[in-house]
Amino acid sequence: MSDWPELSEERDGPTIKALHLYAQIAGKVATAVLPWRNHGWHVTLHVGPRGYRTEPIHAAAGPFELEFDLVGHRFLMNMPDRDRAGFALEPMTVAAFYERVLSLLSEAGHIIPIHAAPNEVDPATPFMADRAARPYDRDSVDRLRRALVSADRVLRLFRSAFLGKVSPVHLFWGSFDLAVTRFSGRRAPLHPGGIPNLPDDVTREAYSHEVSSAGFWPGGAGAAGGPFFYSYAYPAPDGFAEARIRPEAAHYDKALGEFVLPYEAVRTGREPDEVLLAFLESSYAAAADLGAWDREALECEQGQPGIPRAVQPPRNG
Repeated sequence: MSDWPELSEERDGPTIKALHLYAQIAGKVATAVLPWRNHGWHVTLHVGPRGYRTEPIHAAAGPFELEFDLVGHRFLMNMPDRDRAGFALEPMTVAAFYERVLSLLSEAGHIIPIHAAPNEVDPATPFMADRAARPYDRDSVDRLRRALVSADRVLRLFRSAFLGKVSPVHLFWGSFDLAVTRFSGRRAPLHPGGIPNLPDDVTREAYSHEVSSAGFWPGGAGAAGGPFFYSYAYPAPDGFAEARIRPEAAHYDKALGEFVLPYEAVRTGREPDEVLLAFLESSYAAAADLGAWDREALECEQGQPGIPRAVQPPRNG
C-alpha cells in the first residue's frame, strides 16, 4: 500500500524537531554500549510499522532495546526478563525526556553515561539545559510515521538492486535522516570533517570509502526547510553537480552539496513510488558513471518476492 501523507513544516515541524532531539538520547545509549561497527551502523535506529527502535543493546546488566512507539505514543524499553517498561510520549522538555530515559535505564540496572548534548545540531544545547516546552502533536507524529514507513519501503526496494557493499536502510539520529548507502569498493580521500558538533574521526570513518548515498529528511532540530529526499556522492566526481537527474522537480543544492527532491513532488506525483525511484536511480547512475564504478559487477535486477537472484557463471579471464 502506498501512503504518502502531507507533511507541513509549519504544522508538523515543531513535533518533528522534538522527536529528533529525543532520538539523539536513545541513539547515544547504543553508542555508549555497542562495539563500533563500520561507518557507525551500530548506532542507527530502524523503522518499523509502529515507529523506530535501536537494535539490540547488549549491556552488562542484560540485553534491551529502546523503542519509539508512535502508534501507542510511548517510549519503551524492551527486555527479555520483565514486562516492557516505558512512559508516555507527550508534550515535555528535552530535559524531562532525558531524565525519564535515565530513570528507566537505572531502574533496570543499567548505569550508562552518555555524551549529554546533541550532535550535528547547532547550537548543541546540553539535554539537561534544554527546558523549552516541546510539543507532541499526535496527528503530526502519525504523518511522520507513515512517511517514514513509505520512504523505508522504497529505499529497501532500491537497495535490492545492488550486489556490492551496501548499508541497511536506517535512521541516523544525528541528522534525523533515513538513508541507504552504496559503495564502489574503493578507498576515498580523507574527509575534511567540519560537520557541526560531530567529531571529525567519526566523519572520516564513515566516509572511508567511496559512496553514493540517498535518503529522506523529514525535518529536524537545528535546521529549517521542508521535508525532502536527497542524493550525494563522496567524493563527488567531476561533473556530478551538472548531471541531469529525474524527475524535473529535482535540483542540485550547492549549499548542501547534494541533489534534492521535495517530498511534496513525490507525494503529489501520479505514481509516488516511481517518482522517488527515478530520483534514486538517476542520481546513483550519475555518481557511478562519472566516478567510473564497475556497474556490471556491482548491480543486479531489482529484487522480487520469493524469487532468488539468478547467479551467472563467473567471467573467464
